[in-house]
Amino acid sequence: MEKILNIQKQLLPDLLQVMRKRYEILRHIQLMQPVGRRSLTAALHTTERVLRAEVDFLRAQGLVVVDPSGMRLSAGGADLLAEMEPLIKELFGLTQLEAELAAYLGVRQVIVVPGDADESDWVKKELGRAGARLLKQVSIPDQIVAVAGGSTIYAVAEMMMPTPALKMTTFVPTRGGLGEAVELEANYIASLMAKKTGGKYRLMHVPEQLSEESYQTLIREPHIREVLDCLRRARIVIHGVGDAKKMAIRRKSPPEVLKKLEESGAVGESFGYYFNRQGEIVHRVQTVGLQLQELTRVEKMIAVAGGASKAEAISSICSILSRDTLITDEGAARAILQKVVRS
Repeated sequence: MEKILNIQKQLLPDLLQVMRKRYEILRHIQLMQPVGRRSLTAALHTTERVLRAEVDFLRAQGLVVVDPSGMRLSAGGADLLAEMEPLIKELFGLTQLEAELAAYLGVRQVIVVPGDADESDWVKKELGRAGARLLKQVSIPDQIVAVAGGSTIYAVAEMMMPTPALKMTTFVPTRGGLGEAVELEANYIASLMAKKTGGKYRLMHVPEQLSEESYQTLIREPHIREVLDCLRRARIVIHGVGDAKKMAIRRKSPPEVLKKLEESGAVGESFGYYFNRQGEIVHRVQTVGLQLQELTRVEKMIAVAGGASKAEAISSICSILSRDTLITDEGAARAILQKVVRS
């Protein structure tokens, strides 16, 4: 198979580009359906004339259905898209990219989706789809899944669907709230995952950042202790990776903390811990929720983050969370490995 693919790359490069273009159209329709031609044109950065010709071809092949509500994949189109994914990854070097990135970061498994989330919001949806699919694959009945906040984990929640195991899952937030947009809070995302899958959820109604006195008081509250006990029994943790400076600003950190993070070279954040380029913890936030030392008891860790701008942050976190499965995009993966080449 690999030999045939190499021959095609040399003799029929145009054919491969056409294949990838049509794959991208099918993939975007799947993520956006039902979708109008104008919206799809904008998402693909193409022209309506080019898109119309491609959609007409795909419709003639029975892969796309067009009705008054917009375009959507037929059952055959959805099946073909799933069958094409491994081939597309092999053809365009994503399989090799996954192996190289896993080896460099020391991560157990890496999944790379096409594109760069910094350049397209639809890549974030693809990250969400990959996260939801992996969660479906590794889930078992009567498990607890701990869920972090953030826009990428929200994308995972949006893509989730019921399965027998997920219907018997309890979703719990990894910690309290940042006081930002409600849909980005771990509480909301845990409840959304439960709604999408038919599972159950618990909530943690506490602020994320607390003084030592408030922290000690809250963790003695019966309800909080009950939720924390549930959290510590989590079988799976799914989390994002934050840019250190952006996360500190989102937390409304005081100037002295921002200065400390800058002076210590902090680049990444996860679970309230800030890491430098060497993967060392340089600062932590006092939070009610899952602590870093408790992650050693977790059976499966899933980190989801993309965009070339997150390259340093992802590298810093993965250097100490080696049991993670990392789901990222082409932009972040190539940016991380380019640093290796330059060094």
